[in-house]
Amino acid sequence: MSELQHPESRPFERVAEVYERARPEYPPDAVAWTAERLGLEQGRTVLDLGAGTGKLTRALVQTGARVIAVEPGERMLAELRRVVPSAEAVQGAAEAIPLEDESVDAITVGQAFHWFRHDEAVPELHRVLRHGGGVALIWNNRDPNDALQTEITNLIRELPARRARIEHSAKRLIKSGLFGQVEERRFSFVQELDADDLVARIASISYVAAAPPDRQAELERQLRELAAAHGGRIAFPYVSDVYVSRAV
Repeated sequence: MSELQHPESRPFERVAEVYERARPEYPPDAVAWTAERLGLEQGRTVLDLGAGTGKLTRALVQTGARVIAVEPGERMLAELRRVVPSAEAVQGAAEAIPLEDESVDAITVGQAFHWFRHDEAVPELHRVLRHGGGVALIWNNRDPNDALQTEITNLIRELPARRARIEHSAKRLIKSGLFGQVEERRFSFVQELDADDLVARIASISYVAAAPPDRQAELERQLRELAAAHGGRIAFPYVSDVYVSRAV
């Protein structure tokens, strides 16, 4: 998610520290399944593309694989380097990956594929992958079937900033002819938040960060009222969707 990849994603640069503090990490079972499908272990190299502040990068390091994290946004990259110093952090965009041909065994993209210019980025993914290498696309999504998440969605729906079009199905990989069929898995988890955490979590959404200050202030008031109505601490449910495909 970055300004070099997509102009609408620039608000993330304004809230890099908030993003790092408020966004959840990826659930261990989702990471374990992804690592198994991609064969991540010592002696293997994985590219974490559009790595943001390293929410996924830090989990990949634990697999023992060599981790190269590529992120275009300077502030997001600074947070990544601070939090995950053991990863090799490089500034760059999905449409022009700063790596050699066939230089990685696997690629992960956490919470970022929908920002890419796919006609340019998908061939780049294929270029840097070794023969038969896999790509995993991962999203932590607010659970659309949860009543609390519906309340929050209704609060933020009217904000004026444009939203990115989410593409969770990985169809862009298949349509390119460069990647094969997709395996899909869904994992559920809950993030426990108090009122301050809830405000920060919603502030880390790109179109909320881009909204006028008065709209942000009104939204904060509404979110604090919502948290108070739930006893001051809420269970914030997610579904984590993972899609894995291999280069052909």
